[in-house]
Amino acid sequence: MHFAMVSIRETCIYITYIKEIFCITNALTLVERMPGGYMGKILRVNLTKGKIKEERLPEDVLRTWIGGRGLGVYIMLKEVDPKVDPFSPDNKIIILTGPLVGIPGVPSSGRWASVTKSPLTNTIHDSQCGGKFGPELKFAGVDAIIIEGASKKPVYLWIHDGKAELRDAKHLWGKDTHATTNIIKEELSKEIGADEAKNSKVLCIGPAGENLSRIAGLISDYNRAAGRGGHGAVFGSKKLKAIAVRGHAKVPIANEAAFKDAAAKVMEKIKKSPITSEALPKFGTAVLVNIINQHGIYPTRNFQTGVFPEADKTSGETLVATILDKELTAEEICWGCPIGCARGTRITTPPWTGEGGGPEYETTWAFGAQTGTSDLAAISKANYLCNELGLDTISMGHTIGTLMELVEKGKVPKEKLRGLRVTWGSPEALVELTWRTAYRSGIGDDLAEGALRLAQKYGAPELAMVVRGQELPAYDPRGAQGHGLAYATSNRGGCHLRAYLIAPEVLGVPELVDRFKTEGKGPLVKHFQDVFATIDSLVVCVFTCFALWSEDYAALLSAVTGWNYTAADIEKIGERIYNAERVFNILAFGDGRQYDTLPKRLLEEPMPEGPAKGHVTRLGEMLDEYYKARGWIDGRPTKAKLTELGLDWLITPLEKKGLLPG
Repeated sequence: MHFAMVSIRETCIYITYIKEIFCITNALTLVERMPGGYMGKILRVNLTKGKIKEERLPEDVLRTWIGGRGLGVYIMLKEVDPKVDPFSPDNKIIILTGPLVGIPGVPSSGRWASVTKSPLTNTIHDSQCGGKFGPELKFAGVDAIIIEGASKKPVYLWIHDGKAELRDAKHLWGKDTHATTNIIKEELSKEIGADEAKNSKVLCIGPAGENLSRIAGLISDYNRAAGRGGHGAVFGSKKLKAIAVRGHAKVPIANEAAFKDAAAKVMEKIKKSPITSEALPKFGTAVLVNIINQHGIYPTRNFQTGVFPEADKTSGETLVATILDKELTAEEICWGCPIGCARGTRITTPPWTGEGGGPEYETTWAFGAQTGTSDLAAISKANYLCNELGLDTISMGHTIGTLMELVEKGKVPKEKLRGLRVTWGSPEALVELTWRTAYRSGIGDDLAEGALRLAQKYGAPELAMVVRGQELPAYDPRGAQGHGLAYATSNRGGCHLRAYLIAPEVLGVPELVDRFKTEGKGPLVKHFQDVFATIDSLVVCVFTCFALWSEDYAALLSAVTGWNYTAADIEKIGERIYNAERVFNILAFGDGRQYDTLPKRLLEEPMPEGPAKGHVTRLGEMLDEYYKARGWIDGRPTKAKLTELGLDWLITPLEKKGLLPG
């Protein structure tokens, strides 16, 4: 035989060559199997051990859960006990992108998501963020970061073109988010050069997160926030100060021709929508101030009424005319965004001098009408401080409003306030209380716990305008029934972005529905919740939904990944995510009908004035219709529903605890 004549050395070389060919072929097969839109790498960062591992997820997981919010809840359910203490090392926090992030031509795809168990609500909780950090993480070759354990000393994570390492952050602890970002970039400039360091992106926490404020957020790009739910406090509990990234990779697209066609079509729709092409670009999100106030649903003085007489002083129109800084605004625009709703502002008149991104609509309301304040400069200053100190502006302003009503009703001893005038319309209270909250100083220690715990401590829990412990945002549901149902059934607690029913009930998108009617709102809310869950998993900005819907996202996702998705698939994926989140909550604290509710004020006290006068939220008329649409019993998924959605693996843990209905 020929092989018998070959030397042993030559045979070994031949075998090695065959092995190399096999390995290369196998590796290529793995690469070829990775769909477009994904970089193929997840980093697992164990802070207790100080070790980092690279992992990848099976295609079927990605196809089923997409990324962002969906992939986050899947990983949490697989790896974390829902009953875990949010501040325990056993809790995890996951930073995720999605398949559409970082792709030029996908509108508003400069986003990322954080998923954890919230210390504010004890629910599964995702927080979304714009800016430029999300795309940069993709360019660095990473789809997601699973953060587990807890470090004994402050550290930060540095990711550079696929390589990752933990670094000492002792010198950063105590610094605000702007200082932290600048110091990290200065240090990196010595390694990778000034230009590269300047283009690196930093996600970090400020003093509020370090001090475990339950309303602390994650701040990236100086002024962009994953604010809601206390994710910054989870970072603080793990002694993780920051994540810095820089990369140069390109996000792959499976079908370039199909993508160009889909991208052109969605961009045309963005340009035709008066909201995404005119209102938001011209006046920013604060364009809603006058609109919502004119409808009588602009919560004022802790939701005591829905009309704020001085609303126009804080409107988007006034902001543009007085404090808008076009140069700062250009820096604030999110990566790949054709809408451009971001604002950069500058205050030059004492005592509230400062500059930065925002304030956005929700922030303007929280520090404005919620506290009875019409001083746009003070509102902006409080907003700047939240970005620098690492606080959620919605929860911060809302909680100050709660304190003001507690003080008004004589519930808070004067000595607790240390001489500060905490009354409706007090601009100095906004700024001072924001500082005190970040450092847990005096009454700030109570504010740092959020509105519910604050109101409970001072004997008036009924004054906390919350759902599942999270402060409600800037719409009074007494004049928008469907939006009230969306609040009540939100898995992450009080939120306007689980299902933005203001679009059809007030703005007429996709068509106007009667905001005072309850019939039909159950299926409508369910539909919006499902689509929004998938949008949060792609991860793209929900503002695109003013022009786009399921079929548009399906076309983009199909072209990018090479998998075939229909509009029905987009909605089914969202339904799966929503049910999985509800199961996590059920296992965590027994979530269900008793939690699908609203504050007593909104259910029983009629709106006292304005276009919504005399109305309450008629939640009882909508809840059973909603459960029927979802296939739930008393707020809990049935065995049949879980099976239908491919969530069979969640049935056993529910059955063992007697939590499966029917």
